[in-house]
Parts: sequence; C-alpha cells; structure tokens
Amino acid sequence: MMISRRNLLAGAGGVAGLALAGVSARPAAAAQLKAVGLQLYTVRDIFSKDPVGTLEQVARIGYREVEFGGGGYDAMDPAMLRKTMDRIGLRAPSVHIGYDALLQKFDQSVVMAKTLGADTVVLPYMTDEHRTEAGWQAALPNFNRFAEGLKKAGLGFAYHNHDFEFTNKPGGVSLYERLLKATDPALVKVELDLYWAGFAGEDVPGLIDRVADRLYAYHVKDMRADRKMAAVGEGTTDFAALFKRKGSAGVQHFYVENDQAPAPYIPDITTSYRTLSALRF
Repeated sequence: MMISRRNLLAGAGGVAGLALAGVSARPAAAAQLKAVGLQLYTVRDIFSKDPVGTLEQVARIGYREVEFGGGGYDAMDPAMLRKTMDRIGLRAPSVHIGYDALLQKFDQSVVMAKTLGADTVVLPYMTDEHRTEAGWQAALPNFNRFAEGLKKAGLGFAYHNHDFEFTNKPGGVSLYERLLKATDPALVKVELDLYWAGFAGEDVPGLIDRVADRLYAYHVKDMRADRKMAAVGEGTTDFAALFKRKGSAGVQHFYVENDQAPAPYIPDITTSYRTLSALRF
C-alpha cells in the first residue's frame, strides 16, 4: 500500500498506515514479539464467573502473559490465581490497581501484586472528579508518592491512558502533558494505549518517540475505519510500523485489549493472538 506523508499523519490520530520517519535501523532479519500478553479486562465477563477456566482458555490459545484488570480479580484469592498461572504456564508482569485502592489500601495492594507475581502496578483510570484542572493537579503528587512507595517495595509504577487525558486541555495544556511534566520520569512510567491515543487525535508515532524513555508497555487494540475497536488484524492500524520505531525499543510488554470484544470473547482474543504472533517488523 502506498503511504503518503499526509496519510501518515491524518485520520484518527495517525494510527493507520504508519511507517516513515523515526523508524529505527534494524538488521535484515525481521523482529517478532517474544511474548504476547492479554489484558484480562477484555474477558472480564467470563473471568468473573470462572477465573480458572478463563485463564486455562487464554493459555491454550498461546498467550504466555496476562495483565490483571477488571472482572473482580481484586476480590479473589491471589494465591489461587497465582497457583493456576504457575500450573498452566502464564505469568502476570503487571496488574491494574485503581487510584482509590492505592490511596486507601496501599499495603494490601502491594501484597496482592507481589502474590500474583507482578513487577509493576499500573494505574488504569481516573474518574470524573479528577479530570478538572484542580482535580488533576491535586492527584499528580500522589502519582509520585505511589511510585516512590512501590519502588521501596520492589515494584514499578505506570499510568495507563484513555482519550480524555489528551482531549481535556484546561488552560490549553492537556492532562497528559501535565502528567509528564509533574511526575518523576524515573519512577512514573507509561503504559500507552495505542487505540485511545489515536482516538483522541494524537500523532501516535510522534507520541511514542516523545515518551520513549518512559514506555513500559503497550495496550494493543485495533481501530476500524469507523473508529470502533476491533481485534488485532481486523482494523487499520499498522502495528509493525509502530513497534519498529526507535521509541518502541524499551517496551517490555504487548498486551492485547479490546474493551468492546463481543461475546463469547475467545474468538476475538484468538484472532488478536494469531495476528501478533505472526507479526514481523
């Protein structure tokens, strides 16, 4: 497919057809992902009813990493979940833990993350009261505090975006830019949701390169031409072009996620797994 510079930067934030400037020099042999992960929020409905059976299905597809989030996992026995993962060959490098839980149940959150085998805690979402200029500025010092406390406990910390961090611009400065400026880059990393950044109209390749030194993981979800979410491979996003950028070099994990995956979910995550497993970049 021919790609013009206009097409590269146009559309829903430039997530489709991305390939030109900023691509790192690579040997002739193409790279591939060492492990494909799944954010369990994608299968939250079936996970909440049968966590063991769902993890077994995920492992049978071929996934070797999962990221806990949603499905009521935080009310389950983490030791049971860890035992199941150990038995079927899954690991959970990171877990999503909400802002209020980190504020009010920090020590318990640390114990849960460590029991699950995680090395990083990801803050997944901020509710409406924090999305004003005053609310956001009040919360950001806690991001630093969470990261400092987690470091002492031997864990990392990252923030996961949606679209509002980019589109909400009090005083002309986006919440995301405020986060980058107000938090310690050595401690507060980012888990970049590629779909939501593009949905917000961001220049995704440029964003990847700007936050390269803070990138911990990607949330990998595809975007259809109508801007709706899709299984990886069923949309227009050129993930190979994004993954081979120099800015992507430090990304440690690639988690499939589809917030809107259709029931029964397994076919959707199977498509994503097969697409990413076959991807060469």
